[in-house]
Amino acid sequence: MGLPGHRRTSSHKRRRSAHFALKTAVLAACPQCKKPVVPHHACAFCGTYRGRKVVAVK
Repeated sequence: MGLPGHRRTSSHKRRRSAHFALKTAVLAACPQCKKPVVPHHACAFCGTYRGRKVVAVK
């Protein structure tokens, strides 16, 4: 059987959780409609990706 672990101090907890913050979203401009879009994804507004229509948008 395993042995009990050591107590995790509060400073060690905070140091470990320092990386859990949310990152800011990276956005690029769509070349067709100039709206912000996530890179390497089809535009949700005009439905284009890499210069061609790939998604039918209402």
